[in-house]
Amino acid sequence: MNKKIQSALISVFYKDGLEPIVRELSRLGITIYSTGGTQKFIEDLGIQVVPVEQLTTYPSILGGRVKTLHPSVFGGILGRRDLESDVAEMAEYKIPEIDLVIVDLYPFEETLAQTSEEKLIIEKIDIGGPSMIRAAAKNFKDVVVVAAKKDYAGLEELLKTQNGETSVEQRKSFAAKAFEIVAHYDVAISNYFNGNSGEYFLQSVNSPKAMRYGENPHQSGTFYGNLEELFNQLNGKELSYNNLVDVDAAVQLIHEFPQGEDVVFAIIKHTNVCGVAARGTVSDAWKEALAGDPESAFGGVLVTNGTVDEATANAINEIFFEVLIAPAFDEAALNVLKSKKNRILLQLKAEGLKLSAQSKSVLNGVLIQEQDKGNYTEWKETGGRETTAAEKADLEFANIIGKHLKSNAIALVKNKQLVGKGAGQTSRIDALRHAIEKAKQFGFDLNGAVLASDAFFPFNDCIQIGHQAGIEAFIQPGGSIRDKDSIEYAQQNNLAMVITGMRHFKH
Repeated sequence: MNKKIQSALISVFYKDGLEPIVRELSRLGITIYSTGGTQKFIEDLGIQVVPVEQLTTYPSILGGRVKTLHPSVFGGILGRRDLESDVAEMAEYKIPEIDLVIVDLYPFEETLAQTSEEKLIIEKIDIGGPSMIRAAAKNFKDVVVVAAKKDYAGLEELLKTQNGETSVEQRKSFAAKAFEIVAHYDVAISNYFNGNSGEYFLQSVNSPKAMRYGENPHQSGTFYGNLEELFNQLNGKELSYNNLVDVDAAVQLIHEFPQGEDVVFAIIKHTNVCGVAARGTVSDAWKEALAGDPESAFGGVLVTNGTVDEATANAINEIFFEVLIAPAFDEAALNVLKSKKNRILLQLKAEGLKLSAQSKSVLNGVLIQEQDKGNYTEWKETGGRETTAAEKADLEFANIIGKHLKSNAIALVKNKQLVGKGAGQTSRIDALRHAIEKAKQFGFDLNGAVLASDAFFPFNDCIQIGHQAGIEAFIQPGGSIRDKDSIEYAQQNNLAMVITGMRHFKH
């Protein structure tokens, strides 16, 4: 049923975009009620406005904490126009019908991002705003509610084209948006108080973005989040579902290697590291990362913690890849890399990555866990000899790489270059065999290489196979009831073995 707006209540934090609506309401002869700063804004436009205090007969009290929480306001919003008893009570208590509510919410999330001072944060918890929004949305049969400035334009269009009349479908649509806004607001507040330790799984992420498709063309996909917090996209088409999954893996990996230390370049394929190296220059790091597995690099996602220069750009330009991520690009490098219009170039912002808890949907519920942070909790030398300085550097590097390979995972590293890897295998021996075969395929000599395993060795077979291939230093978390088998083999054969006490499964 169409209804004509006769009166409106406006009380907003953000005034931008409001003026055209107020002028349109005035043109239509609609009575406007308002409060505080919004009332002054409307008065400054030369438009007549009725202070809410005239309805409530109470001033704004407690420093503005209480101004609209009154039966004259909520009765006007919640009164059912088709229910005789409601209409009679409204008449008895001189409560006017309020047909349009334009109310937004205090900027709680914005305040949270700007300060850690609890007093300031608490004062941005809105009480009257959510209450009025919920009341108006509940009574959508009679009331239009607009709860965010992003919906001002839609309301303005309706006022202009329908002369202040709205259909029940339109009012219900506005109500649905309003309930979403309040729910998101409440989740942000709850998470501030509880973190991720509350009784309920509460997440609310705005800005939905439809993907071209999901993991496969027959699957739909949507991304919720703000990529602009993390990247500046400098070139290329929109990121796809699979791009985003691989980009996440790439960014998680490069986060392990802060700028100012080694220059690291890595190649990601289907969320696994297929090539990675640390060198003195970004060009050398790229060259050695690619050499680790040039076959798998085709169509991959590339990431570095260094500035991409022209020489590196020319080298990278010779292969097909989907995405390149770096904290900075030289202008000449961009000219080279932008030669292919669909190639995605992302400039990674220094403080963009927020390592919050991880969640995954399973069965009829959700799993939540902390991020896997760190490399090892202990450095326990248990082999036949101590690790050398060079071996220790390689073992630390290899252990991080193994952390970013799907389990069961084996990483073979030599001189901070991934020379062989096995990932996602159903047995650790298979993972090791695959890693050795990969190293052989691309001509690497494993003598002097090190081996990292994401989990313990249940038997000493992996140590034996690795030793036979030329590997003499191993790193693993330990924890097997048969740890001594591997330790004894290492001791008997003068091999270095480090037990870390930290497993790095990645499923």
